[in-house]
Amino acid sequence: MLARIILGLVITVVCFAIAGRRFYWLSRVIRAGQPAPRRWSGFRRVSEAEVVEVAGQRKLLRWTVPGVAHFFTMWGFFVLLATIIEAYGALFQRSFHIPLIGQSNWLGFAEDFFATAVLAALVVFSIIRVVNAPARRDRASRFYGSHLGAAWLTLALISLVVITLLVYRGAQIDTGHFPYGQSKWAFASHVVAVWLRPLGTGVNSVLEATFLVANIAVIAGFLVFVSYSKHLHIFFAPLNVAFSRRPRALGGLDKTPDMDMEHVTEDTVFGVGTMENFTWKQMLDFATCTECGRCQSVCPAWTTGKPLSPKLLIMGLRENMFASADRLLSGSTEGEGTVATLVPTTIDPDVLWSCTTCGSCVEQCPVDIEHVDAIIDMRRYEVLMESRFPSEAGLLLRNLENQGDPWGLGSSKRTEWLANLDFEVPVVDGVIPDDVEYLYWVGCAGSLDERGRKQAESVARMLHRAQVTFAVLGPRESCSGDPARRIGNEYLFQEMAKANIATLDAVGTKKVVASCPHCFNTLKNEYPDLGGNYEVIHHAELLNHLVATGRLVPGLSYSGTVTYHDPCYLGRHNRVFDEPRNVLDAIPGLTQLEMERHRERGFCCGAGGARMWLEENIGKRVNMERTEEALSTGADVVSTACPFCMIMIDDAVKALGRENVAVLDIAQVVERSLAGGTEKDVATP
Repeated sequence: MLARIILGLVITVVCFAIAGRRFYWLSRVIRAGQPAPRRWSGFRRVSEAEVVEVAGQRKLLRWTVPGVAHFFTMWGFFVLLATIIEAYGALFQRSFHIPLIGQSNWLGFAEDFFATAVLAALVVFSIIRVVNAPARRDRASRFYGSHLGAAWLTLALISLVVITLLVYRGAQIDTGHFPYGQSKWAFASHVVAVWLRPLGTGVNSVLEATFLVANIAVIAGFLVFVSYSKHLHIFFAPLNVAFSRRPRALGGLDKTPDMDMEHVTEDTVFGVGTMENFTWKQMLDFATCTECGRCQSVCPAWTTGKPLSPKLLIMGLRENMFASADRLLSGSTEGEGTVATLVPTTIDPDVLWSCTTCGSCVEQCPVDIEHVDAIIDMRRYEVLMESRFPSEAGLLLRNLENQGDPWGLGSSKRTEWLANLDFEVPVVDGVIPDDVEYLYWVGCAGSLDERGRKQAESVARMLHRAQVTFAVLGPRESCSGDPARRIGNEYLFQEMAKANIATLDAVGTKKVVASCPHCFNTLKNEYPDLGGNYEVIHHAELLNHLVATGRLVPGLSYSGTVTYHDPCYLGRHNRVFDEPRNVLDAIPGLTQLEMERHRERGFCCGAGGARMWLEENIGKRVNMERTEEALSTGADVVSTACPFCMIMIDDAVKALGRENVAVLDIAQVVERSLAGGTEKDVATP
C-alpha cells in the first residue's frame, strides 16, 4: 500500500511540475502580445458560446462521423474526471468512493459508458487517419499536417487511460474493493472482471495495484504531453471561445488605433511585421490550433490550388511564436530592426495575397481562431511599412486615393445610371428631405460598372414600385474604403471612411440601404468605430420586408429554376441567409435549387479581400470553381445579391460558354416576374 502511494504521488508531483512550468511559460509568451481591443462580450454571450461551441461542439458536429467521435471523446474526459478522483482515493483506501455519489449505479454506468464510447471513438479516429493519410511522397503534407507520429501517440495515450482504468476496475471487482459493489451497471468493468477472474484473487490484487498506478502515471504523463503538443486546445479552447469577438457573424475587422500620421515616430509600426506586433488574443489563437484542417478544407484559395492553407498559416505563426519566445519574454529592444519579418521568412507573399477574406476558415474553426484578422494585419505591414504588394494593387490604391473609386472613373459618372430610370431619384445636395426614408448607398460597382448598374436600377425600380422614398448622394458618394482596408492600406481606409462619415452626417443620414454587401458590412460594422452610426440594411433585407408586408408583390411572368449564391459579406459576415431566399420563394413559378455549398458553407466568388482587382495566376480561378458548381444544379438563373458576385460569376458563365444561363440579382428576378403584371396591385403603405 505504502509503495503505491509513494509511487503514485511522486509521478503526480513530477508530471504536474513539468506541465505547470510549461503552462506558466506559455501564459507569459501569450501575455507578451499587444493589447487586444473589444474582447469581452458580456457574461451572457460568453456563457452561450461556451455551452454551444465548447460543450455542444456545434461546429464539429457538422462533420458528422468525426464530429460525433470527438463529442464523445470530449465528454468522456469530463465524465472520467470522476474516475481520476476515485483513482487517487484508491491509492490510500482500496474501496474508496466519492462521498454522496460515489456508489450510485448511475455514476458507475456513466463512467463505463463513456469509457467504452471513447474507445469506440478512438477506433473511428484511427480508421479516418489511415484512410486520409497523405501519400508517402507528399512530405510537405506529412510534415505540416495532422498525420504525424504525435497524433498516433495521442490516440495511444488516450487508449491507455481507458484500458488501465478498466483493468484495475475489473481487478477491484474480483478482489471485492470495487466502490460500486457487484452492480452490473458498470458493465464494461464487469466484462473485464469476468476475463480476469480465472487468474485468482492474488493475481487480481497485483493487477489492481499495478494498473491503478499505471492509470495515474498515464494520466499525469498525458498532461505533460498535452502541454507540449497541439492538444493544448483542451485547455485553451474555452478561453479562446470566451474572448472571441464573433458570437455568430464575422462582421467587421477589429478596430485599429486612429492613424494620426502627424504623430508618427521612428518606433511607430502599422500592422504586424514581427511576432511582437500581434495581440495576445492572436497569440492565443496560434496556441489553440488543433490542426484539424477544417479551415483548409473550405478555403477557396486552397481548394483552387493556391498556396494559402489557413491551417498551415496558423501553424507557421505558432512555430514562429515559440521560436521568438526568448525575445518576447525579455522585452528587450536590442537588435530591433534586425529581426526578420514574418513575410517572407515565415509566410510566403503568395500565401498572404491569395486570401479572399471570405471568412470560411473562421466560420468552420471549432475553436474560434480568427485567421482573417491575422492576414489583414500582416497585409497592413506589407503595404504601409514595406510598400510590398502585388503591382495591380498600386493602381487600385491610386484610383481610390485620387478618384474615390477602384476603377478611377471619377465622381461625375456616379449618376449616369439614373438616366435609365423612368422616375426621378433625388440627388442630395444639401440635407436629406424629411419625406425621404432611406439614403440609397449605391456603391462603386452599382454606379460605375455596367452589370452593377443593372442591379442598382432594378433595386431602385423595386423600391419605387413599393413606394419607398429614397435618395442618393450621387457625386458626393465615394468608395466605402472596403478594398483599401482589405488590401492592407488602413490609413487610406480611415481617411476615406472619415470623409464619408462627414458627408453622411452633413446630409442628416439616419437610415441607409446598400446593394453591395461590402459597403453594407463596412457602413454597418466598421464605420461606428470611427464615429459613423447609422441604421444600415441590405437591399435583400428591405425587399424581404416589402414582400412580407405586401408592399411589393412579385408578378406571374417568371417560370423556371434559380440557384442562389450567398455573397460572403452578406451571408457569413452578417448572417443574411433567409431574406434573399424568401424573396425568391415569393415569386410564383420559381423553383429554387440549392448548391451543395450554401448558406454558412457557401463558396466564395473570388472577389473579396480586394481580389476583384488583383490578377489570379496560380491554380484554378475561384469564380470558375463556384460557377461550375452553380451550373451543375441545372438552374436557368444564378441569382445573388452582390454586384461583385454578379460580375465574377457572369464572367465565368461566359468563359464556360453557358450564356443561356442568366446571372441576376434577386431584384432583377423580381422585376422579370412583373413583366406580365400581378394578381393584385401593390398595397398602399
